[in-house]
Amino acid sequence: MTVDRALTQQAASRIPPGAARALSAVEESAESGKLWCGAAAAMAWRGGWRGRRAAAAGLAAMTVAQLASNGLCKQLADRPRPPAEWIPHDEVADRPDSSSFPSGHTAAAVAFTAAVAPTWPAAGALCAVPTALVAVERVQSGAHYPSDVAAGAAIGLAVAWLTRHAVALFLRLWP
Repeated sequence: MTVDRALTQQAASRIPPGAARALSAVEESAESGKLWCGAAAAMAWRGGWRGRRAAAAGLAAMTVAQLASNGLCKQLADRPRPPAEWIPHDEVADRPDSSSFPSGHTAAAVAFTAAVAPTWPAAGALCAVPTALVAVERVQSGAHYPSDVAAGAAIGLAVAWLTRHAVALFLRLWP
């Protein structure tokens, strides 16, 4: 917990205000999956068969990751958010009241990106940039501890892997 505290306080106080505003803009666009749905639409529109497959995999993984992190894990963990006094800026006022553990934003972003990447590596690489920014923003804003973000990333990776293998198994078993 002391490492979580130190990293949270450093992220909240050392990221310059301009960079913090950019991080917040990316996080806001990712809220409720808007960014990832937009990316999926662009992939499906411009990417042909590969783009549609990558978009479908990304959206499926994102949905399962959100259900796993927000619907299940947050209910079980019930961890409080980092204390407001650790965060030296006003973004702390905008954070949700739900459990801090795990980061649902990070789980969804990582799941989407990790599910897209095997089908369309270039699109996955492009999605990795806002995914990383969302993860950093969740700590910088005081919404999460770094361990919440790490757990969200692990959930996202696991869900992307499971989604990819479940679809492949389903296609093999389909009559």
